[in-house]
Amino acid sequence: MKHAVLWIGLCLMSLTAHAGPLINVGVVYDYLEGDRSSYLKRVFNGGTSTAFIKVNVLEILYNADGTTREVPVASMTDGKGNTTSRDGLMASPARMIVPANGRQGTRLLYMGARDTERYFRLRFIPVVPEKDDNFGISDEERAEYKDHLAAGINVMAGYGTVFFVRPKHTRFDTQINETSSEYQLRNAGNSVVVLDEFYDCSATSAADCVPTTKHHILPGRQLTFEKKPDRRYSFVLVEGQVKKPMKVGNNNG
Repeated sequence: MKHAVLWIGLCLMSLTAHAGPLINVGVVYDYLEGDRSSYLKRVFNGGTSTAFIKVNVLEILYNADGTTREVPVASMTDGKGNTTSRDGLMASPARMIVPANGRQGTRLLYMGARDTERYFRLRFIPVVPEKDDNFGISDEERAEYKDHLAAGINVMAGYGTVFFVRPKHTRFDTQINETSSEYQLRNAGNSVVVLDEFYDCSATSAADCVPTTKHHILPGRQLTFEKKPDRRYSFVLVEGQVKKPMKVGNNNG
């Protein structure tokens, strides 16, 4: 009997754990091409309750040693010190109300110089609406929403994505070199390139492969990987809108 009660309790928990919003932000990496100034990012709510989502934007800065730090997006000012606009990326709207099984979009607007590539972290965070949080709902609607969530066990998970803003005059120049011990892919252009669907497989057995990976190579940096006997490597080199299937490797070491 105890086992039966425990089983029923676990079933109820698994059902109520999914009560509430369940958001999906799509792909993790997005790219703003050099001739565009805005990008529409859509969010889907596959849960059972309306999702109230805050969109936070931080700029990713790369230090000389390769580490990163995330800072608030700065503001641009005029000659008198008055704030005119943001210097970087902003989300409009920054507060989203997405109904259950519905979809909503926020437009990502870039303002500022486009001489060099810039990088941003977007966080889509489901929240319980509070007073004066700019969601524009009444006290009654807010209380009703809280009561609905209180009826179950809710896990409102947020998601982070990375947004690349390419320079206005984007230039791609990926250089592939080979030494006796390794392969080198250097990004000599001014915008990020992607190695998608990177396979590391045996030259003699198609079943002997390591899990597929994805790599970003920032401007001025390079990716190296070891040249191993009887291994072949394949990937799709993505330079903006151009995709190039590539293969390197050897059979006999």
